[in-house]
Amino acid sequence: MIHPDSSHPSRPPVDRRRRSMLASWAIALLTCVSAATLPAAAAERGPTGRASASARVETEARVIVKYKADSSMVQALAAGATTTVSGPQNAQALSTRLGLALTDGHAMGPRTQVLKGTGLSSRELAAQLSAQSDVEYAVADERKRAYAVTPNDPLYLNAAATQTPVSGQWYLQAPSTTLVAAINAEAAWTVTTGKTSIVVADLDTGVRFDHPDLTSKLLAGYDFISDSATANDGGGRDSDASDPGDWITTAENASGTFKDCGASGSSWHGTQTAGLIGAATNNAIGMASIGHDIMVMPVRVLGKCGGYDSDIIDAMRWAGGLAVTGMTTNATPARVINMSLGASGTCSAAYQEAVNELVAANVVVVVAAGNDGLTVGTPANCTGVVAVAGVRHTGTKVGYSDLGSAVTISAPAGNCVNSTGTCLYPILTTSNSGTTTPVSGSTGATYTSGGDDASLGTSFSTPLVSGTVALMLSANASLTTSQVISALKSTARTFPSTGAGTGVSACVAPTSVAQTSECYCTTSTCGAGLLDAGAAVAAVAATTATANISVSSTSVVAGTTVTLDGSSSSASTGSTISAYQWSITSGGSIASITSSTTASTATLLPTAAGSVTVSLTVTDSAGKSDTTSTTLTVTAASSTATTGTTTSNASSSGGGAMSPGWLLGWLASVAAVWLVTPRRRS
Repeated sequence: MIHPDSSHPSRPPVDRRRRSMLASWAIALLTCVSAATLPAAAAERGPTGRASASARVETEARVIVKYKADSSMVQALAAGATTTVSGPQNAQALSTRLGLALTDGHAMGPRTQVLKGTGLSSRELAAQLSAQSDVEYAVADERKRAYAVTPNDPLYLNAAATQTPVSGQWYLQAPSTTLVAAINAEAAWTVTTGKTSIVVADLDTGVRFDHPDLTSKLLAGYDFISDSATANDGGGRDSDASDPGDWITTAENASGTFKDCGASGSSWHGTQTAGLIGAATNNAIGMASIGHDIMVMPVRVLGKCGGYDSDIIDAMRWAGGLAVTGMTTNATPARVINMSLGASGTCSAAYQEAVNELVAANVVVVVAAGNDGLTVGTPANCTGVVAVAGVRHTGTKVGYSDLGSAVTISAPAGNCVNSTGTCLYPILTTSNSGTTTPVSGSTGATYTSGGDDASLGTSFSTPLVSGTVALMLSANASLTTSQVISALKSTARTFPSTGAGTGVSACVAPTSVAQTSECYCTTSTCGAGLLDAGAAVAAVAATTATANISVSSTSVVAGTTVTLDGSSSSASTGSTISAYQWSITSGGSIASITSSTTASTATLLPTAAGSVTVSLTVTDSAGKSDTTSTTLTVTAASSTATTGTTTSNASSSGGGAMSPGWLLGWLASVAAVWLVTPRRRS
């Protein structure tokens, strides 16, 4: 089972922290603190958190089984005319054959299912099933955890009158002698700020849809957690990908289903990773993201004590647009899948099969390496994925990051430099202030700081790479997965070999002893080099114009005008955009559009409920052109709204009963739209 922070027997869980945080901030001047302030060869400030899955005593064996195509069990299923289950359910037959008490879990495909048993471990059951002549493979259905870590220092400062961390979003800036590992995001944004048609699926704990920096950037997604206790939301799989919290009480940690999972508060881990991938940018609030205009699809796979491999594998396939037993095909398939999670061990046949299918469909799977200072865990060690290790702001390996030949590339994971006090170089991102259940609305929407909520871990280096890949695909949608990986590697910046404190040496191949001290990365331990988003996007940018549409929200009310913004579109190298052509390609009977071929913006007026698809074609001075589209869902106007081009929006944030009169309603709508509307950087 995958857990929120454990990929090895000693892997700690996701950071569990919630203190009061600033609701808004501005990027401040960087504090230039030398890595030399650390004691020579000192271990990085240690991660702490929940116990790993390996530390838990199994109360139930769970195995993913795939039967051979010529198996009598598969043939019997195909011949069955009355079965209501679209997949194998062979527990009874195998129970009789093996003399074990087995029960059926859910079907994962026409030849694959989950089997459960008692009286033995998952790996012991997998071994017995693997020995059967009609079984193609059987692998333990284990838990995985999100790869984030909490510093083990007892207290972190969080001054209410000043921004923390003072370094702000240092990880997005241009590299410098101080910020060696910064990813050069601004250079990437000069090529493209992303396309709304490019989707990144974030397989994690779900997300807080009410965070103002995420509201306009999220697709509906799905909750794939099949175990109701783990789900913590009253049921199994459903269409609600919101995060209800993943806290574990002291009593739960002492006995029962969540024994030895580690008592702690809710992590809001998925909200944090989603913010790094695609938080709304240039909207005058909160943070910027690497993926500006790309869309994020939350897919919930981690709950209390993590999530099972079978759920994660189903979610991977569904997110990438592949067929999944019992599921309707994803209508908005992702080109990128972010997985800030993992566990110890080698890549199983089940994971590798899913990765192979996604690579064939040109879906890029980006996975965190892990946080133990040991060899890369699974599924980051599967062939064909982008495995991401973590580095400090100075470009050296952060002590807790896993390493080894399976790593593809390295990116900032957050580090503190100082051994006590406020963390100086964490990864600032979106979060929630709830310690167990979420605090709803703007009241609960927060940003992590340099205090005891500091975001540190390869969980946070991974979405920086996922967002960069989304920008690469926005610049050139024809790229294959192998081309994306090749470009990431070839444009990576060389690891530094000097500049750290006295006694810091080169990283070595991983062993059974964790390398928890800062070390100089090599291409055999930390991948091809340091992520350079600007160079990667520039290297793959098609020599043509790139069209992009930005809207404040894809859900609008009939009778309310909507501004469509194409100003983030770009021209081919050396050219400028000479024409913008706006049109309605679907839903023209319920909407009209006002535009000019010389204006980068257009005004849409929907008049009735339904769906409207708008297209933008840009043409540059070199004659190059590109077309993109976006779909808006139109809801019926409130019965109290006035007719015309403006109306009150009953779903605007801040809610509550509407005051009498249309004017006050209109003002509330305008205020809500102003709060969430992305604004261009000056």
